Amino acid sequence: MTVHNRGTTKTLDRNGIPGSDFPFVRFLTFIYLPVLAVWALAMAAGDKWALFIPNGFMSLVMAAGSFVAGSTSMGGGAVAFPVMTLVFDITPAVARDLSLMIQSVGMIAASAAIVMIRVPVEERTLLWAGLGGFPGLVIGYQILSPVLEAAVVKTLFASIVFSFGLMLWWINRHANRFRVTGIRRFGPLVGLELFVAGLMGGIISGILGTGIDIVVFSVLVLRFGICEKVATPTSVILMGINALVGMCWGGVNGTLASEAWDYWWVCVPVVAFGAPFGAWCMSYWHRMHIVRFICTLIVIQYVSTLLILPQTPLLIIWNIFLVSFSLLLFRLFYQAYKAHRTGFGGMRRRSGG
Repeated sequence: MTVHNRGTTKTLDRNGIPGSDFPFVRFLTFIYLPVLAVWALAMAAGDKWALFIPNGFMSLVMAAGSFVAGSTSMGGGAVAFPVMTLVFDITPAVARDLSLMIQSVGMIAASAAIVMIRVPVEERTLLWAGLGGFPGLVIGYQILSPVLEAAVVKTLFASIVFSFGLMLWWINRHANRFRVTGIRRFGPLVGLELFVAGLMGGIISGILGTGIDIVVFSVLVLRFGICEKVATPTSVILMGINALVGMCWGGVNGTLASEAWDYWWVCVPVVAFGAPFGAWCMSYWHRMHIVRFICTLIVIQYVSTLLILPQTPLLIIWNIFLVSFSLLLFRLFYQAYKAHRTGFGGMRRRSGG
């Protein structure tokens, strides 16, 4: 199968796998080892090795989080945020900062791996959603996050992600549904839609440390019918860029929590390898394997939130409202796609990929 993307041609096998294998030696030489060397020098210069004693547990958390970040549309924050806030009782602000900081390393490394193995992405989405993501991130980070209570933020995260998982499962009840590899008729209206999606996702990222990847992935899959094997790496790159912008914004303004920095130092070597490894695994998975993996993680995360977080009548109402509103929004995306399917069609994917 051949995919055309901005004048280039990529050959995929029957499962949608890129024709070239992961250049492991090149990745180690030009990406991982330089990152590791800079990190080790900084650790030695600042005498930070002792940070592993009280904070080493976060390396294990991020080992799982970085793999999820590279292999799915959920981002490392989808694992880190609920684990930190629900299991270790870390404040949402610290969890948000660490999610952005750690994804600025892991997701960028995963993005480099995606480019190396030439996984197809929706390039124009990166531009337009990325442009919307920056102001959204600032709004969420500077304006909304300081005024939201911790329990509300935790419920917000769980409800939105759970709604996304339900909709993703619903549209994939039939494995051979129509799906495409790119948005063909890309006009100003489509660009505006992606900009708004990036804006909303950026706001969520500014509050939770992750979100633009989930929102844009939802729009690509539900609104434009993009195959998950294309939407996933697109969302990974977008989240990496958004996280890097968020880390730089917090660093320049001096708002990144010192506790988040302590966690960050012990996680860098783990995520710099784990996220690209996840991206490589994703490129070889069947599309439905990605869907099932995402849905399983979402169910575990949502049930854990309900069990760990004390439920009050207000939180229950807030939860029901968020799930209902998100499902309605995702449903409208999908209905709009079905109504205009012929207008957004790129090349159709085979049922096996």
